[in-house]
Amino acid sequence: MKILSILPWADWLALVCFFALWMGYAWFTRVWGRRQSSLLSTTNRYRGYWMLQATARDPRMLDGLITQTLSNTPAFFSSTSILVIGGLFALLGTTEKASELMSGIPFAQATTLIVFEFKVMVLVAIFVYAFFRFSWSMRQYTFVALVIGSMPAPEAFQSGEHDRQKFANRAAALVGAAAETFNDGLRAYYFSFALLAWFISPLAMVMGTLVVVAILYSREFRSDVLQVLRD
Repeated sequence: MKILSILPWADWLALVCFFALWMGYAWFTRVWGRRQSSLLSTTNRYRGYWMLQATARDPRMLDGLITQTLSNTPAFFSSTSILVIGGLFALLGTTEKASELMSGIPFAQATTLIVFEFKVMVLVAIFVYAFFRFSWSMRQYTFVALVIGSMPAPEAFQSGEHDRQKFANRAAALVGAAAETFNDGLRAYYFSFALLAWFISPLAMVMGTLVVVAILYSREFRSDVLQVLRD
């Protein structure tokens, strides 16, 4: 409760703006992505193509290798998140030196030690959230491998014994969910850079958050990669 009275109102306002922009952008991408093609919705279409082709392959070793390759990226970021969290906790043991170092940066706002530690803990919370999203994405890819492994032989689809499109849609939905979960964790990394500006000043954090939102929007809705995938 002490931090409630010690943290200046400008910092509280900047923190509220930070999380409001983060959650607001996440909501925006889900809603607007249904009306206008986004990078995720467009790649989901290719995931559907992939799984439809997987139902016609036997054996499906290629699909298993692709799934394993896709799961390596969230595994890497999950391990990296643990290292970052450990580094931030190590920083808490040297907050006095770190605070003095930050005070020497031009335009940096002077803060008390407890406020500096609070900012570090908020940063820790973001990377903990990222770790859980990445680890959940890894587990979802294991479900994808399970669904691919349970697919009947191509002959069973051709004879009409099993619905090929139904199996493909189920597997594609799982891959899309894993990709979206990974995207949530990666987005947390982007916003953590904006939070670093909080150590300079609340205004710098708000400006940094707006820059991050603009970058994410341009990559998800206006990127050259998206244009190529659309064509």
